[in-house]
Amino acid sequence: MKLLQGKVAVITGAARGIGKAIAIKFANEGADIAFTDLAIDDNAKATEAEIAALGVKVKGYASNAANFEDTHNVVTEIVKDFGRIDILVNNAGITRDGLMMRMSEAQWDMVINVNLKSAFNFIHAVSPVMMKQKSGSIINMSSVVGVSGNAGQCNYSASKAGMIGLAKSIAKELGSRGIRANCIAPGFIITDMTGALSDEVKEAWAKQIPLRRGGTPEDVANVCTFLASDHSSYVTGQGIHCCGGMNM
Repeated sequence: MKLLQGKVAVITGAARGIGKAIAIKFANEGADIAFTDLAIDDNAKATEAEIAALGVKVKGYASNAANFEDTHNVVTEIVKDFGRIDILVNNAGITRDGLMMRMSEAQWDMVINVNLKSAFNFIHAVSPVMMKQKSGSIINMSSVVGVSGNAGQCNYSASKAGMIGLAKSIAKELGSRGIRANCIAPGFIITDMTGALSDEVKEAWAKQIPLRRGGTPEDVANVCTFLASDHSSYVTGQGIHCCGGMNM
C-alpha cells in the first residue's frame, strides 16, 4: 500500500517549484490533492493535469491565502469536494528582499502576510475539520534563514522564523486531538527563483554546503512525505532542516 493512500492533502502555492514537487510526490504516494494558488492560470492547469495523470483526484482553487475570509471559504469548498482533509502543507511564499533601512512598509507587510499570515489562516480553517477526524498532519514550510537570519531578508527571515514558532505552538495546542504540526527548513534549493542566479553565485553557495550541491524540490518533497505519513506518527513540534548540512 502506498504511504498516503486514502488521504487528502491541501497544499498552498503548489502551481510551481517546491509546492508542485510536493503535490506530485504526494499523488505518487496515493493522496488526493487540493491545491491553492493566487490564480488558476495555464501553469496551475498544467500542474492539475500532470497530477490527474497519476490517477488521483485533484483540483486547483484560486484563493488569496493571505485573506482570512477567502481561506475559510476555500477550505469549506475543499471539504465539500473531497470530504475530509488529512494533510495541510503551508507552502505559499514570496520574497521582497532589501536592506532593512531601505525596506518599505509595503515590502514588509506583503511578505509577512503571504508567508506567515496565510499559514495562520489555513491552520485556523483546517483545524476544526481535523479535530472532528481526530487526526491530521500540518506542515509549515520555513527556511534556514528563519533559523539563522540573513542580511537583506529581514522580512523573509522573520516570516520563516514565525512559521517555526507557529508549528511548535499548534503542536502543543492540538496534540491531544491527534493533530501533529511540524516544519521543514529548506536551504539552497534549485528552483525557477534561484535558477535565475548567476553560476558564480550558485558556486559560492555550493561551497558553503557540506554536501557541495544545491537541493532539489524533490529533496524537500521527500521530507514532507515522511511528515505527512504515518511513519512520523510520533513526531510533532519539530523543525527538520533539509539543507545539505548548511545549517547544523
